[in-house]
Amino acid sequence: MARFSPPPYSNHSPFRSLPPISPSRTRRRRYILSTLLFLLFGYLYLKSPSPLSVLPSPSSSHKSIDWSRYAYILPVTSTAYLCNAVMLFESLSRLGSRADRVLIYPQEWDTDISDLADRDSQLLVKARIWYGVKLVPADIAIMRDRFNGDGEDEEEDEEAWSNDLKARFMAWGQTTYERAIVLDSDVSMRRHLDELFQLPKTQVAMMRAYWDLPKKRILSPQLLVVEPSQAEYQRLMAMTRADHGQRGESETEILNRFYGDSAMVLPHQQYGLSSNEFRLHDHRSFLGNTYDGWDPEKVIDDASLVYFLDPPFPKPWIMWPPSLLAEKRPKCDDEDCRDRDIWMGLYDDFRQRRKDICALLSAPAPEWPTAGQENHTASRYK
Repeated sequence: MARFSPPPYSNHSPFRSLPPISPSRTRRRRYILSTLLFLLFGYLYLKSPSPLSVLPSPSSSHKSIDWSRYAYILPVTSTAYLCNAVMLFESLSRLGSRADRVLIYPQEWDTDISDLADRDSQLLVKARIWYGVKLVPADIAIMRDRFNGDGEDEEEDEEAWSNDLKARFMAWGQTTYERAIVLDSDVSMRRHLDELFQLPKTQVAMMRAYWDLPKKRILSPQLLVVEPSQAEYQRLMAMTRADHGQRGESETEILNRFYGDSAMVLPHQQYGLSSNEFRLHDHRSFLGNTYDGWDPEKVIDDASLVYFLDPPFPKPWIMWPPSLLAEKRPKCDDEDCRDRDIWMGLYDDFRQRRKDICALLSAPAPEWPTAGQENHTASRYK
């Protein structure tokens, strides 16, 4: 860069009668003047309010929040989901969440550990002592773990339907909290969700079921940000009774009927990523457009939650049939195996944490149906 120099002294200058100033004196005066001006402007900046100086910094705002008014609420009705909930509470603790943690569970369970095989009591005690979880026993039935999804008669299905709804809707009854986050527990948490407690006021915030777009525009109950209310609690609990609600009406249907036109919609790219997205050919529903390219590493980095929604694969605490894995896992695109590696890594991580936190191994793999029974899904997947 060219160095700036003052114009040469001229005999025609009106200041020609003044004695010349030496370069060294000029530089010294400029240095002193610039120093004084810097100090003056610094003093005025610190003493005078400005738009930036009156806004609280993120750290000061964060410290001023009363976190006891907010809670993560996880309802469970079986041993498998109890372990999943404890894994989520471990993640919240490890990731630095400040909100309360609440576990709603069947009142038949207790915290008296009778023997080494009493895994439910062990996990309840671990949640309370290790992760500061508040235990809330409730009048809900214990559901057996349905690993294969068969063998239930109609009466048991109806009982499970009512029981699961009751457990979920009990979050609205936790009125000691100003706002609560209700989560499905078959999920891997990569970042806590404390920022959602500071959303603008709304009865419910949910995500869209993006996998049904654009054919259907419905809300998904995977993640609920709710304002507990006794009135809403009573209204929702009434839907769990066969004489009130429509028989077999799902949680998704009930919540869409109640809040479909008023709920705040959360971005699914951050809060609703499903594991099967890494198996799909077409990512337009997830991306929301046709011009963004699919970058699996960016997608997983941006996600706070990943839900294990992977038909026909079973849930992550159940082992895969080898033939199913060979046929349906993500395929490499030329030499790009990122989809496969991320997908496999999600399951491996879940199973390892399940073993470390709950001391539980994966359930045996179910029998894999013949390929003909699954041909209707094959075209969607890699």
